[in-house]
Amino acid sequence: MYTINFIKMKKSNLIKIISTIMYLGMIIVNFLANIIPFNNRTTGQISDSYPNLFAPAPITFSIWGLIYLALAAYVVYQWGILKKNKNKNSDKLFEKINNYFIISSLANISWIFCWHYDFIGLSVIAIIILLLSLIKIASILKREKFSLLEKFLVSFPFSIYFAWIMIATIANVTVFLVSINWNGFGLADEYWTIIILLVGAIIGLIKTIKDKNLFYNLVFAWAYYGIWLKYMSNNDYINGYPNLIATTIICIAVFLISEACLVCRQIRKK
Repeated sequence: MYTINFIKMKKSNLIKIISTIMYLGMIIVNFLANIIPFNNRTTGQISDSYPNLFAPAPITFSIWGLIYLALAAYVVYQWGILKKNKNKNSDKLFEKINNYFIISSLANISWIFCWHYDFIGLSVIAIIILLLSLIKIASILKREKFSLLEKFLVSFPFSIYFAWIMIATIANVTVFLVSINWNGFGLADEYWTIIILLVGAIIGLIKTIKDKNLFYNLVFAWAYYGIWLKYMSNNDYINGYPNLIATTIICIAVFLISEACLVCRQIRKK
């Protein structure tokens, strides 16, 4: 009996070690990709080389700093550093999460190399694997009840990561279509982008309502704000795409209204 418990404990710790190493590897690769940079281009420069109307203003990508910082907090928390007492149930939860966190980190690293070396089709596959792994983590977290501390150190990091990757997947597919010179069945870029914005908003809202997760709406609102900001910083966009600008504003308003409704519901329950 003691031997079995010892093996289980060692397995749990091993997964924590691997998840920590993979997290650090992901951070290092992303850092080097822009500092060296890989293939002599930064991640943003590659994005700019495939111009499309769904791309947000550069400041929008600052959310990656928050995502990686929040994930760092989770990685530290899983080791029990911020907990007074060890909880066996927490260890089981961390093991479930980390199995997919490891996959997501590998997919993130793979995406960087595919992106920087212009394997855009492969980058779509990598980001879909990343998205699927975060969907699994989201489904695990949805079944759990967290304390306030756990909400910010476990739920928050993966919630904002998942929400951002939902948007990033749409953006990645858009870049792929640009890379193969897809003509959109003859439909103008503005109208295709409106469709993409609306589909993205619907996906975000459905997932937010289904999971009752307050963080999703905020990430989507930030992403759409970044898209609106890019439009408003260019007179050609202001004059040439009024319908696109209006759609973006409407989507942001819907996200914020939905967020307010969810907050009110949670307050009433308490």
